[in-house]
Amino acid sequence: MSLVVEDKRDELLSQKTATNPPPRYLGFIAGTCSGVMKNVVGHPFDTIKVRLQTADVGRFKGPVDCVMQTFRNEGFRGFYKGFTPPLVGWVLMDSVMLGSLHTYRRFLKENVYNNQDLTLTGHCLAGLGSGLTVSFVAAPIEQFKARLQVQYDAKTKLYNGPLDVATKLYKTSGIRGIYSGLCSTMIFRLNFVFWWGSYEIFNNWFAQNTQLSKPAANFWSGGLSATVFWIFAYPADVVKQTIMTDSPIRSQKKFPRWIDAVKYIYRVKGLGGFTKGFGPSILRSFPANAAALAAFEAAMRFMH
Repeated sequence: MSLVVEDKRDELLSQKTATNPPPRYLGFIAGTCSGVMKNVVGHPFDTIKVRLQTADVGRFKGPVDCVMQTFRNEGFRGFYKGFTPPLVGWVLMDSVMLGSLHTYRRFLKENVYNNQDLTLTGHCLAGLGSGLTVSFVAAPIEQFKARLQVQYDAKTKLYNGPLDVATKLYKTSGIRGIYSGLCSTMIFRLNFVFWWGSYEIFNNWFAQNTQLSKPAANFWSGGLSATVFWIFAYPADVVKQTIMTDSPIRSQKKFPRWIDAVKYIYRVKGLGGFTKGFGPSILRSFPANAAALAAFEAAMRFMH
């Protein structure tokens, strides 16, 4: 009986959405819920991932060794180093990412698809647009986070917090220093076509082949689509993190161009260098993004 009632409610909600689509700004508000959830669940995994991606050869034997060294030398707080930039940053980034995704979907639906449902191509295009848009917000935030995460001890500590990172980067290199990872961030987020395309595929599959509720379907679709995204995007993320932890002084940079970082990783670490930290990333991607997208969709339904 409860499934019948829930299906009827979802049908009425779909009819309401079709005749009275949610305002564009709701996507930005709901995105804040996604950002909070994603950071709380995912940050410890992200710290391990970044350290494995950027550490000198031989520093860690693998993900487990990185976890043990971090806990032994820095305690539980070590896993949450650099937490503040993404706490504020993920809220801002997910607000822009999901808000722009919602806006691009609306634009395509109204101007390209004549108010019919978007095709898979439409969802991929909206995802690509949101990825490029959020890059302008993500580039400085992710750089601040990465520089804080690779401070292992007092000897490597250059920054006291995110504001100190921003201040020192600006003093050293100006606005170009703060946005030095923009190109690599945009290349990484081109892979949003895989995320939002697969998210639509999974949601449709669950709706047609299971009796899962909307929140449950959103949870599983969010986790699975994020896993698809990271499988395709991970090498570009390794390159991005390598560039973002390079010297902020232009004359001292090892990687003045994106391709320089690619060549360096391959020369020093081989093809395996492009998968360093992949385990923690995949472990993080499912729970963090499943919870985040379930929170986003739930907030959209609640507010609309």
